Amino acid sequence: MSESEFQIRPATIRDIPAILKCIKGLARYEHLEDTVIATEADLQSSLFGETPDAEVLIAYERAEPAGFAVFFHNYSTFLARRGLYLEDLFVFPQFRGKGLGRSLLSKVARIAVQRQCGRFELSALDWNQKAIGFYERLGAQTLPEWQIYRWTEKALKGLADR
Repeated sequence: MSESEFQIRPATIRDIPAILKCIKGLARYEHLEDTVIATEADLQSSLFGETPDAEVLIAYERAEPAGFAVFFHNYSTFLARRGLYLEDLFVFPQFRGKGLGRSLLSKVARIAVQRQCGRFELSALDWNQKAIGFYERLGAQTLPEWQIYRWTEKALKGLADR
């Protein structure tokens, strides 16, 4: 199967089961299956509700979900422009090595350019050398001086209450 045989398009409500399948596939790959609590109802609300939180490009090979890219806007005060942040890029194992990941990434980059974004960013797990190498081969730069910090659940509530 060549990259041109994949259908890549913006996801719709009808794609919610495929999106959830991709999320679970990504979680399995990242050894984080036990952290997925998203439901189809959650995805409908957060992706297709009144104010969507993110956008999804979904890829199919015939009628079978092959992968997805989930992204949203962020903002750079230094550039005074919005950017695009790639939250997730995932291709099911049987479709890897056929150009689909590159196609998904390129389509998201095109969206960033069309929307005049100043940046296109993502993060990768430090052990995922395949992904890191892939991104670097496509021109991404590692920012070693930056670290990601996160507050969740109890810590987030504690910070909010201060």
